[in-house]
Amino acid sequence: MRRSRALAALATTALAATLAACGSGSGSGSDASADGDDLGLVNAGTLTVATEGTYRPFSYHEGGAGDLVGYDVDVARAVAEKLDLEIRFQETQWDAIFAGLDAGRFDTIANQVSITPEREEKYVFSTPYTVSRGVVVVNEGDTSISSFDDLAGKTTAQSLTSNWYQLATDSGANVEPVEGWAQAVSLLQQGRVDATINDSLTYLDYVKENGESGLAVAAETEDTSRSAFVFTQQREALAEAIDGALAELAADGTLAELSEKYFGQDVSQ
Repeated sequence: MRRSRALAALATTALAATLAACGSGSGSGSDASADGDDLGLVNAGTLTVATEGTYRPFSYHEGGAGDLVGYDVDVARAVAEKLDLEIRFQETQWDAIFAGLDAGRFDTIANQVSITPEREEKYVFSTPYTVSRGVVVVNEGDTSISSFDDLAGKTTAQSLTSNWYQLATDSGANVEPVEGWAQAVSLLQQGRVDATINDSLTYLDYVKENGESGLAVAAETEDTSRSAFVFTQQREALAEAIDGALAELAADGTLAELSEKYFGQDVSQ
């Protein structure tokens, strides 16, 4: 339904642009809809996507300096292809990424942005392309934490702008601010914090790349976390178009294939 409305809007905009060009006797602007201007893109014909580029396995550089790769990156590329758009990634630190979206520097964010009630009050989300759980990660052998209730009075390492920070404080933990997962793990292994809360997929990827490394999962959430593309409310048409692309990618098996590539199982639903 949302996809149909987006296509209808595309046709209407194209007709309006053609009539305007004929009336003025000039071709200026007559091909705007073909370039994707009807979707409110920052740059016509190009999907500009914000991502960290330092968040393995979702958005990172192979070998630290190679091409930008990752699950979110590959999903974004597949979406752009479905929409016949070029794609441009704009690497942005997480703490500034929503400010950039609000300022109109890019069209959307592909960086495991979780759908939360607070964010839904301000932003528009696509259909989720990742579904996972949160986990409490501790040093192996630490039996003092076996549930979220056990975090009360403990210290966890969290990014202050992530939803895991809110979960940590709601559980009564003291929070040591960090920039991301790598720093949180480092503090945990050094014994400077008691735990860190993060996405289960991040932990599984870390274990796959580094072995157990003395870490263990002490508890996991009952509720799932759903991650999606996020947009300002002015880009509802783009959100609808991307919903249609994601539906096609789910139907043709692309999302499942990308999931298997990075996680060994389908995490898209």
